[in-house]
Amino acid sequence: MTARSDEIVPHVLISLLRGLVERESSPDFWQTLMGNQSHVRDYFGRIGLDLIIDETDGFAYLTQRAPREGEPELPRLVVRRQLSYRISLMLALLRKRLAEHDAASGEARLVLTSSEIADLVRLFQPDTTNEAKLEDQVAQDIGKVVELEFLKPLKGRADSYDVRRILRSFVDAQWLGQLNGRLADYLAFARGDLADASQPHEARS
Repeated sequence: MTARSDEIVPHVLISLLRGLVERESSPDFWQTLMGNQSHVRDYFGRIGLDLIIDETDGFAYLTQRAPREGEPELPRLVVRRQLSYRISLMLALLRKRLAEHDAASGEARLVLTSSEIADLVRLFQPDTTNEAKLEDQVAQDIGKVVELEFLKPLKGRADSYDVRRILRSFVDAQWLGQLNGRLADYLAFARGDLADASQPHEARS
């Protein structure tokens, strides 16, 4: 039996407040969201949040709207946090790998193992001689990226992750166009040539 729209809309609102809503994993919620976009936008607009929907890739999320002229600044509901060198690097490399996948493959999903992600970042790590340390760092960083909702562990497939397409919105086309230069900075940082690496984004949580 399918739930009525008026029963499922509150669940959609709560799901959006908690994070990402995806067409693939929540088809009922997605269908209801598509049929109630104006209602959902109005609801969140009253508390200073904008609804972002990517119908092509099938995901939706909330972002905090800057105060309009004459409006008081509201407390933040969507928290932004600065990303560390390692996390920003991992997101950059995952975004680059996703672009390569989309250009060369007909598959909609990009699935990577922990070992494959470690291979992506190995060149840019300051200490690559200690493999055990690298594996521990990559495991920690993958966990953080999962929390940020850019990777999704696959059920029944140990150490395998779906690279979520919201990453394409987080790392936009303009930033991606500057990626080679940024990766050169990361590589210089890994070799000790730079005191710090640029942090490409702030992340919502």
